[in-house]
Amino acid sequence: METASSQASPHHILRSYFGYDAFRGNQEDVIRHLLSGKDAFVLMPTGSGKSLCYQIPAIILPGVCIVISPLIALMQDQVDGINELGIKAGFLNSTLSPGEAYRVEKKVIAGELDLLYVAPERMMTENFMRLLKRIKISLFAVDEAHCVSQWGHDFRPEYLKLNILPEEFPHVPRVALTATADEITRKEIIEKLHLENASHFVSSFDRPNIYYRVDVKQNEKVQLVNFIQDEHSGDSGIIYCMTRKKVESIASFLSGKGFTALPYHAGLEQELRLQNQRRFLQNEGMIMVATIAFGMGIDKPDVRFVAHLNLPKTLESYYQETGRAGRDGEKADAWMIYSLADTIILRQMLESSDGNEQFKWIQRRKMEAMLGYCETTKCRRQVLLGYFGEKLSEACGKCDVCEGKVETIDGTLIARKALVCAYKTGQMFGAAYLTDVLLGKDSTRIQDFGHDKLPTFGAGKDLSETEWKSVFRQLVAAGLLRVDIDGKGGFRLTSKCNPIFKNEQKVELRKDPVPAYLTKKAKSVKAKSETSNERNKAKTTAYPFQNETWNALRSLRHEIAEKKRLPAYAIFHDSTLKALCEHLPGSLEEMRSISGVGEKRLEMYGEQILKIIKQFKGKNINNSESLKQSSNSTDNPSTDTVPTEEASSCQR
Repeated sequence: METASSQASPHHILRSYFGYDAFRGNQEDVIRHLLSGKDAFVLMPTGSGKSLCYQIPAIILPGVCIVISPLIALMQDQVDGINELGIKAGFLNSTLSPGEAYRVEKKVIAGELDLLYVAPERMMTENFMRLLKRIKISLFAVDEAHCVSQWGHDFRPEYLKLNILPEEFPHVPRVALTATADEITRKEIIEKLHLENASHFVSSFDRPNIYYRVDVKQNEKVQLVNFIQDEHSGDSGIIYCMTRKKVESIASFLSGKGFTALPYHAGLEQELRLQNQRRFLQNEGMIMVATIAFGMGIDKPDVRFVAHLNLPKTLESYYQETGRAGRDGEKADAWMIYSLADTIILRQMLESSDGNEQFKWIQRRKMEAMLGYCETTKCRRQVLLGYFGEKLSEACGKCDVCEGKVETIDGTLIARKALVCAYKTGQMFGAAYLTDVLLGKDSTRIQDFGHDKLPTFGAGKDLSETEWKSVFRQLVAAGLLRVDIDGKGGFRLTSKCNPIFKNEQKVELRKDPVPAYLTKKAKSVKAKSETSNERNKAKTTAYPFQNETWNALRSLRHEIAEKKRLPAYAIFHDSTLKALCEHLPGSLEEMRSISGVGEKRLEMYGEQILKIIKQFKGKNINNSESLKQSSNSTDNPSTDTVPTEEASSCQR
């Protein structure tokens, strides 16, 4: 294998193309491993920079790197963003006309591309395989590799055909990359892609900047509006719903409340889906309401919240979807509300599916893990990381459980009452009926069945109707009750109940918090926005030049992005603009040291940025005396740098 020259070292490429001084986590180890011609399996959390692991080798090694990706709708944006950095990339998928595809193929044959993105469907066609035989290939990168797993949440049958690559191209190194894979899925990726001899690079799954929280569903629309208004007014976010109909309903509802909310699901016309996706990526303060059809590969860095209005099927799905928040490393929220109805619907969907018994058994275990996460009385981060085989020695302190928002009680006697009631009534009824029996309600239906004569009739008056429904939800989540979908949907006891009846095991129950915010009068979006504006105004009044610098740089970025039809973050991330605000470089050479400013960006935008900084540096000098008085400082701040305490005013 040809080796890269010393002039094109990984660090040199990282600095000159991407503008960063240091690699993160396992990035450098993976890159050097691939440069040596060896195969790799890479597991890194969303937002940790997996793409660099194959992009940098692609630039250094002779030939073209073939990136197999299922993200057809995003390939155009991905390639445009890479080209913006000065990297030669192209793509081939069904969105291109025959003429456009031919032009891309000519570039590949001529050796004019470092990276070629291709959908798995096209990858395995005879024509494309003939093309591959004609060119020099530096590397195969199988992105979103969990799609090969039949137990996973994004299974793509086309991925199974990729197992021929080591036979057809035995001397080309391969790397499989994914952000979500439990032990079962990892083993399947290795087996199906014939990566038994590959080195494994597994990073921590922890996303410490994400705050995890689960609430009980009471009135989802009111809860959602209050969550956004109180905690994320003006922020970009993603809201996941179980059905297309619900997506449309929630998007329409939020739009009516003054939010900019867009729907996304597989039932929409492709053109509208792409239009909504692009609006979300290219603009700030947008909310995408979607089914799980949306999200894989979305790398918008400033998503401040991901909300689930229904229970995800698995923790892999949940982890991947919540991982779309806070990719820039800033604080973000993963907020979910769920109910017993969600649990029952998912179980019914699973049991009535066409999957064989092995598939159903594995999916039941995955669902139980998801329910266990929702109802846990332990640190959520410990539960989530533990599912992926990672141990967190101490509670995170950054989830609703750790902050004491989840109160627990010894619910053994309560659980027995509920279980006995379900058993004595014939294991035919759901939560609503069993609750009525426990509360001793005067019901003709109860009398007709003779259940008013049972010892459990009226035995649960110490709890409210809402509390009993919470108990049944938790018993289903714990696997003590299951829904009998073959009968009338009633609860049936499982073998897990035996230790409880034998006094060998206790049951710990959560006390659902009283949703006090449901009783308050909801604030209007306008009023909330005005309050937020006043707060931001008060925060930045002391340093007007700094705020103007920030706004001017953001305006320049927006103008450039619109002209190039790119997301703003493809030009510069917020973190780079903040660094420019903080250091106020006075020359291109000084700007070169700013994180995120590579050589290509420096060449294209450096002079425009310097012009803006120079304009507001003058204001810095004129306002130095007022800054001095505002900070009650006896020291003169430098006219060339921003005082340390002012750096925070760069924040949005």
